[in-house]
Amino acid sequence: MRTRHSTGGVRKQRGRWIGLWYEGGVKKSRVLGFVKDLSKGEAREAVAKIVAAGKAKTNGSAAFGQFVEDVYFRFYTRKWKASTRENNVNRINVHLVRRFEDRELTGFQRDELQDFLDGKAKGLSFSVVDHLRWDLKQIFDMAVAEGLIARNPALMLFTPKEAAMPKRRAMTIEEVQRCFTVLPERERLIAKLAILAGMRPGEIFGLKWSLLTDTHADVRQRVYRGLVDTPKTDQSLRKAALSKGLLADVEQWRAKAVDSEGWVFPSEAMTPLSKDNCWRRNMQPVLAAAGLAWVNFQVMRRTHATLMKALGADGKLVADQLGHSLDVNQNVYTQSPVESRLVIVNQLEQRLLLQ
Repeated sequence: MRTRHSTGGVRKQRGRWIGLWYEGGVKKSRVLGFVKDLSKGEAREAVAKIVAAGKAKTNGSAAFGQFVEDVYFRFYTRKWKASTRENNVNRINVHLVRRFEDRELTGFQRDELQDFLDGKAKGLSFSVVDHLRWDLKQIFDMAVAEGLIARNPALMLFTPKEAAMPKRRAMTIEEVQRCFTVLPERERLIAKLAILAGMRPGEIFGLKWSLLTDTHADVRQRVYRGLVDTPKTDQSLRKAALSKGLLADVEQWRAKAVDSEGWVFPSEAMTPLSKDNCWRRNMQPVLAAAGLAWVNFQVMRRTHATLMKALGADGKLVADQLGHSLDVNQNVYTQSPVESRLVIVNQLEQRLLLQ
């Protein structure tokens, strides 16, 4: 079976995908991999990348926009999760491709790119500018690997200190108590899972009853914009310890569940409850009326980490509870058992209750 199109073609031969294309009027071919390991779409992407690189070499260079679209995106979008892919593609297209689309890759200089970041720092947040710095480095790293440029002009770029740093607020104990007091039962349980257990909103709304035990929540899936997938990183796959009082709240909520095997927080259609709808309609207005309009799910997780630190909890235990990395060595070679983290989440709950 053979497929031909403008960026080359593929065919099956003895259990392998064969890439076919023309270069300078000469027919070329290459084994791309086994059919069992590569889908047809992946084989097409592989030969398209070869064709794009060949065209660039023939022309002596390649336009930035063409390289990003035909080579960089084709390769990296296979690695990125849906949420990451959407954010990265949009950011790169809006800020980089729109500015440098027709520029040849060989025409970039380090100082020019640093001037570009300096300009962006005047109107964008530190996080966005830092992501753009990394995007440029990765794009030009790939251009070096493809033999299109000799050196990476983005290698030594830095994020300007003028870029606006976000205000990373955390809630006080009194504010946490106020939050728990004003929210209705369902929303209060959601907030407790974020503050007491340190869970991300996608992990909370992705919970099924089968993933809750008498000691922890087994975090193995999340909901992102209505789609159920796996957590973003390996560290995110974890057992999040649940304190005694939180477990009691969970059991009270379980007693009201329509489907004891389904979603912990279902919608009327028995699909996962929408995080955005729940926050906008049921949580944010109530918190705003209580003087907590600045609070969001990110603040709640940051509050968990901040209060844990105030309790003197070991940094590794907190990192494992949150699903974050502390450093490569600790996270690759050591793991904290859920029993150790049960102690600190119960200490956190007791401190909140006793104030």
